[in-house]
Amino acid sequence: MELVLLDMNLPDLHGLDIARRMRAGGILADIIAITAVREVSIVRSAVAIGVVQYLIKPFTFATFEDKLSSYRLFRQQLASPESGAGRTGASQSEVDRAFASLRAPSELPLPKGLSVSTLGSVQQHLKQVPGAVSATEVMAALGMSRVTARRYLEYLADAGTVTRAPRYGTPGRPENEYAWNRA
Repeated sequence: MELVLLDMNLPDLHGLDIARRMRAGGILADIIAITAVREVSIVRSAVAIGVVQYLIKPFTFATFEDKLSSYRLFRQQLASPESGAGRTGASQSEVDRAFASLRAPSELPLPKGLSVSTLGSVQQHLKQVPGAVSATEVMAALGMSRVTARRYLEYLADAGTVTRAPRYGTPGRPENEYAWNRA
């Protein structure tokens, strides 16, 4: 068992009690809380027990899908060959990247000069294109400067929302390409 979707309001026990019993029994499955409970003390206790995501009801399917996708990316990043699946340790940047994937970009503070509306436009464009795109292609599609497109793409890559890879094939310096994490 790798993941448990757990409500806090259950007929026989509170979700926190179930999570505590799981941990006491040596069950280390990740937990995503899906609940209407909003009390800060419950949220803090859930985090202390090891809840990796906390989704408050009511929510849309798109929100649920985003949480599951970010969780899947988190697991993939910690298990990928680049992050040392055969090693016993991980670097700080690998751990930071994995934990960043659990947060939506809107939950991360935007660097100075980036706007929420432009970030949304870049995200929407990346979701619609079938493959990877360069900053130049985003520039042309959205009518912004290449430098601006690259800043948004780099922000999304650092947040773990998109993958970044070098694109070779033309003379000169390789350009990065970015693809929405559809995993």
